[in-house]
This record gives sequence, C-alpha cells and structure tokens, in this order.
Amino acid sequence: MSWYYTPRPTVVPAEDFDASADAAALRKAMKGFGTDEQAIIDILCARSNQQRQEISEAFTRELGRDLIEDLKSELGGKFEDVIIGLMMPPHKYLCKQLHKAMDGIGTNEGTLVEILCSLCNEDVKTVVDCYEEMYNRPLAEHLCSETSGSFRRLLTMIIVGSRDPQGTVDPDLAVEQANQLYNAGEGKLGTDEAVFYKILAHASYDQLELVFEEYKSLTGRTIEQALKAELSGELYDALSAIVECVQMTPHFFAKRLHKAMDGLGTDDMTLIRIIIGRSEVDLQNIKDEFEQMYNKSLLSVVKGETSGDYKRALLALIGNA
Repeated sequence: MSWYYTPRPTVVPAEDFDASADAAALRKAMKGFGTDEQAIIDILCARSNQQRQEISEAFTRELGRDLIEDLKSELGGKFEDVIIGLMMPPHKYLCKQLHKAMDGIGTNEGTLVEILCSLCNEDVKTVVDCYEEMYNRPLAEHLCSETSGSFRRLLTMIIVGSRDPQGTVDPDLAVEQANQLYNAGEGKLGTDEAVFYKILAHASYDQLELVFEEYKSLTGRTIEQALKAELSGELYDALSAIVECVQMTPHFFAKRLHKAMDGLGTDDMTLIRIIIGRSEVDLQNIKDEFEQMYNKSLLSVVKGETSGDYKRALLALIGNA
C-alpha cells in the first residue's frame, strides 16, 4: 500500500469567520460565575489553527486580555490540555510534546518515535528551529542526553534532516539497498543495525517504498518480518514506525490510538496529541483506517474511554462524519 493518499482533515477553516465575534463570545463564556464550556468547544474545536490565532489576537486587541491565560484560569484537567493544545501553533505544540517526553526522570521514547518518525524533512527543520527558540537548547543535544545507542543515532539522523527530498527515486539503488538490508540482517549471524537506520533515515519515502518491494522479491519476506526478526526495543519501534509511515501513515496513527485506549486505563496524552495534531491533516483517514482495522469507530471507542467536557471536545474534533 502506498503512502500516497489524499489527506482528509476533520477540522477545516470555518466559513464566514469573524475573529472579533468569536473573541467576544469566548469572553462572555468565561465572564462572571461559572464557565460555558460548551460555547468554548463550539468555537475553538470548529476553527482552524490559523483562525484560533486570529481569535487570540482579537481577544488581546479588543478586550485587552490574554485568551490563553483566561482559558487556563477557567478550565482544568484534560479538558484544559485539549483547549490549550488547540491554541498553540502546530509546530510549537509538537515541540512542547517532545520536551515533555524528555523532561524530568525517564524518557517517553514512544512519543519521540511518534513525532519524529512521522515528520517530513521540511517539518523536521521547522520543529528543530522552533525547539531551540522555545527552550534555548538544541533539540539534538536534548535528544542525545536522553537516548543512547542506535536509537539515538537514528533520531539524530532524522533531526539533522538528512532524508532525501520527496520524489528522489533510483530503482537500481533500491535493489542494492534491499541487498544491503538483507546482508545486514537475515543474511548473516547477528545484525548490523547501522545499515538499517542509515537507509531508513536517509532514503526518501518514495525510494523506501521501492526498497521494501525489492526486499520482498529478493527474500520472499516483508521488511516488517525482517525488522521483527532482527531488531528489538526502541530501535525496532522507531524503524517499524518509519516503515508504517512509508506504507500508510493513517495506519500508524490508528494503531497508536488503539494502543492508547486498549486495556486498563487510557494514555490520555497520546490520545490528545494525535487527535489535535492530525485533526487538520488526515484525521478522517485515520478514522476510516481505525474502523477497518478494529471493526469499531474511533468515535465510539473515545466515547467509552473519556468523559465530561474532555470527551465533548475530543468528539467535536473527531467529527461525526
């Protein structure tokens, strides 16, 4: 299956948009006793990020107040996490999530993989610049202090933006790379991890698609089977994330969402991050994929795992269609 798919968002710019009217309505929803959470959901979950930024500017310009500060003082818990996340420009939001994944004791490698292994070169560069601006520390340096070994080397390669530009394809090289992967893994005792992460971090998605096809015709096995047999731990997770994003990005995110809600308890951070992060990209595709994979709708599963205003905000972003 090709990574070529038409991205279908669930959140699109509102028509007849009026930033000043939205700013006034939000102020009204937070003024006086109690907060009208539904009004906040109706406005902020049905506007594009660009429109939310304009509402925020109108709020300051016309009411002399800081919308994010007002929201923070009125809201709480996971509902606040959703709304404040929606108010951040997308790249800043991803930087905050990366920082959160590495801050304090322990590192959430799953978050690093999910964000960094699914970005194109252009977005990687924006995130890298934005991270240093926000935290006064290079992302590469922070990553290196929190990760190790081949996993660290792979992530470093991704963030220095060494992937070939989209559309770069060389069929002869693909045959050679498939052979290199085979000789580094299934074709020998032990595994030469460097060959795996170099090819998967450097080649364009178009090229990788060819490499995976060549690998299958060379060995009769899929690249996923090879990775599973040869690698483990964080490096396996990261490389298989790249493979999934090459073949079908919505599949990767559908799987992550399912894992976040499967079993006891819910990984709310992952749930919120993916729904916010993909709502203006391809959340509709992810919903379709989720239903196909798990035979139930994303909407119904989220409904069962969440409650209150938090639930209403997520459902508004997921949409009923």
